[in-house]
Amino acid sequence: QLVESGGGSVQAGGSLRLSCAITAYGYSTICAGWFRQAPGKEREGVAYLDYDGGTAYGDSVEGRFTISHDNNKNTLYLQMNSLKPEDTAMYFCAASTRGCLTADFASWGQGTQVTVS
Repeated sequence: QLVESGGGSVQAGGSLRLSCAITAYGYSTICAGWFRQAPGKEREGVAYLDYDGGTAYGDSVEGRFTISHDNNKNTLYLQMNSLKPEDTAMYFCAASTRGCLTADFASWGQGTQVTVS
């Protein structure tokens, strides 16, 4: 089960930190990630964290967003800085036991809304 929190409304240039509590996160989780979907647009990958700590980011957020995981709290984070209006979307966390391709992610949260004005 994945439960996101931390979304909200912020002015351009501001910051937000999203959290995702992932129960059963452990050796079976190969990759965890954040995705987003804006109205009328396809879901896009924002940030990925694989089992050995490697990270990858979408081009539009590179240098502004940071993905991390707290092993003690079984929580995935997305620190978002220098937010832009085009970052407005519903953000989802997801976990995969297979790999980091979008099709590999089988477990999804319900989403948390981020609005940047």
